[in-house]
Amino acid sequence: MEDVIYLSFALSPIGPKRFQKLLAIFRSAKHAWNGNAQDFKQVGIAEIGFARFDSFKKTFDVAEYLEKLRKTKVEFVPFGDKYYPVRLSEIDAPPIGLFIKGNKKLLVYSSPELDSGSQSVIGVVGARKITSYGSQVTSNLVDELCSAGFVIASGMALGVDGVAHKAAIDNHGLTIAVLGCGVDCPYPRENEKLYEEILDSGGLIISEYPLGMPASPGTFPARNRIIAGISSSVLITEAAEDSGSLITAEHAIKQGKTVFAVPGPITSRMSDGTSKLLKQGAVLVSSASDILEELNVKRPHFAKASRGEQSLRLTKDEKQILTLLENEERTIDEIGKETNIKAAKLSIILSEMELAGLIRNSSGKFAIKNI
Repeated sequence: MEDVIYLSFALSPIGPKRFQKLLAIFRSAKHAWNGNAQDFKQVGIAEIGFARFDSFKKTFDVAEYLEKLRKTKVEFVPFGDKYYPVRLSEIDAPPIGLFIKGNKKLLVYSSPELDSGSQSVIGVVGARKITSYGSQVTSNLVDELCSAGFVIASGMALGVDGVAHKAAIDNHGLTIAVLGCGVDCPYPRENEKLYEEILDSGGLIISEYPLGMPASPGTFPARNRIIAGISSSVLITEAAEDSGSLITAEHAIKQGKTVFAVPGPITSRMSDGTSKLLKQGAVLVSSASDILEELNVKRPHFAKASRGEQSLRLTKDEKQILTLLENEERTIDEIGKETNIKAAKLSIILSEMELAGLIRNSSGKFAIKNI
């Protein structure tokens, strides 16, 4: 019953800040739901505001809405629920609840108890107008962070967000997308396929907004506080000075979390945002090792040896493949053609090299994996 009241509040004209104040006074959502105009006045809700709330109460059909959730395969996780992210519950004005679609278990990874790096959530955000430099940096860092056990959280926007989600999926990692619209509304349209890939790969889509609600300029800053809220730290890989990702960084700083930033070419406008963060004290990142060391996370077992140390243990075929991939990505057919290694044997070798962290497979193309 209490969960249904949280859902009703989440859809009502009462925002997260007012709701937390009501909880502090009434001690339960049920008692707050039954409060009167005088009670609501204590938290700054004027008579006109209470009138809107009262009108909503009289017209809202919660049973009908629950049926909509069922049909769209969306769940609602109320504040205080065992699946509600611990970190998110500790921020200023946490969402009244989250509408979720996908792997619900990823929510529990947003816990301070997992700061050892074992499935800890890290936010990766940045520019929408991503450069080739930003794309490569984001992809490489996410590859290594996934290998170290991190869950990647981002906003499914164009640019860095999309690259981060895709890199996590391609590396068989886990990823959480936080939307600035209803969880049933893939946005932007260009990322509709990515939306499905996140769900198919065991990832999660979350939002504090109701079903069917479209994105608007005002929903994205609120969305950014959730990305920061569920993350142990936040990484900005590329950003202009006015990038919305800096809002995510600001939220992370206010929440006492570490902000990482990647330096970029000084001639690029898309480096102005990260340069600004570095001047303000963000941790400079030139490789995933910088993040792992700052967070005191153990490196993946395959990364303990240097490239030189690894090369001493490589077979002739493995060395030949690495030489071939030194400057260019190749498909398995291209590798087989140039190395004359039989297809069955080559498939096994590539799988073993990928598991060892020497190479990565991105959309059917193999490349050397930077360690």
